[in-house]
Amino acid sequence: MIQEVLVVLALVIAVGFLVKKFFFKKKKSGDCGEDNCGCH
Repeated sequence: MIQEVLVVLALVIAVGFLVKKFFFKKKKSGDCGEDNCGCH
């Protein structure tokens, strides 16, 4: 029981970290693009 909870918690943290990493990478590269449309 405790092992299952720890495994699920580790997976959630890992997936959350990857999603956050890719999301912020995408957002950063798209915010101030060619037209500076999202800088303000």
